[in-house]
Amino acid sequence: MNRKLSILGIRGVPAAHGGFESFAERLSMFLVKKGWNVTVYCQETGTGSVSESLWQGVRRVHIPVQQSGALGTIIFDWRATSHALSQEGLFLTLGYNTAIFNLLQRFKGQINIINMDGIEWKRDKWGILAKSWFWLNERAGCWVGNHLVADHPKILEHLTSRVSAEKITMIPYGADEVADADASLLLPYGVELGRFSVIIARPEPENSFLEMVAAFSQVRRDHKLVVLGNFQPESNPYHRQVLAAASDEVIFPGAIYDTPVVQALRCYSRFYLHGHRVGGTNPSLVEAMGAGCAVIAHDNPFNRWVVGEGAAYFSDTEGCTRLFDDLLKNDAAIGRMQSASRLRFRKCFTWPRVLAEYEALLSHWLAKNNQQ
Repeated sequence: MNRKLSILGIRGVPAAHGGFESFAERLSMFLVKKGWNVTVYCQETGTGSVSESLWQGVRRVHIPVQQSGALGTIIFDWRATSHALSQEGLFLTLGYNTAIFNLLQRFKGQINIINMDGIEWKRDKWGILAKSWFWLNERAGCWVGNHLVADHPKILEHLTSRVSAEKITMIPYGADEVADADASLLLPYGVELGRFSVIIARPEPENSFLEMVAAFSQVRRDHKLVVLGNFQPESNPYHRQVLAAASDEVIFPGAIYDTPVVQALRCYSRFYLHGHRVGGTNPSLVEAMGAGCAVIAHDNPFNRWVVGEGAAYFSDTEGCTRLFDDLLKNDAAIGRMQSASRLRFRKCFTWPRVLAEYEALLSHWLAKNNQQ
């Protein structure tokens, strides 16, 4: 059986941008070891013709794009989809943001499985035009995809308002388990092991930065809060609000993409704070659980399913303040929360489990494709 898979919808591998890229890297390398021929479409900056290279046994198709930002991504997706029309095998599209382009594959009879990601059009950061675009493409993805993947039961539930449940498989995101990390990497940040907590996210209103920073800053804690993220107070009023609400015990080191540093911040933190209010299974939250973090999270169905009852939950600034007051010096409670994170992670979110579920789904559709 000729097992071919092309992966669309991301910027490429090796991963350098976000959760979907990390997943694509893991899945492609996993499948290559299993005997699959895997192609990943990669966005490049510049001009010229399409080229190819081989990386870790993965065929990469490089598509140069001059434009940057959202426009550049849309142009890249169009060119990648157009190129994919000449390819054989199965297709896996990660995200539905340009699902309308996948109509071409449906018309040609190609089998395309689409991971529907989160409910992008509900995010506060988007204006009406962007929300309309995402809403339309979510509808398009539900129709043009031969099968859909939801990364969370609530995303599956949402999608069943569009299509039948038989067309959807729920497979969450995965992460590595991290047992320890290099503590010396924390020296530049002036924090002591176990005497700081951490937030790692995009600083946007829907991620509850203001509520968490304000709650922590109500009183002196003899504790640090390390807030990772790209803050631009000169141009972003929300960023200015967050910075103004912070006490001198809050540290803003900027966005950090160095994996060993991020792992050390998670491993030696007292709490990992997760304020996301919209979305499915969040990669950063799963990674925190893999590091055995005690989790304080915004109280919503997305976070509650991922972390379970082992986390502490808040709904507003006052609720988050109470959690800091009650838990920050409660070693026994923190130990229970850390153990609960690891148990939940091992049960649902390890890479071997997640990748095996994807291969089973792909193998099912490959067999159907070969019967046609």
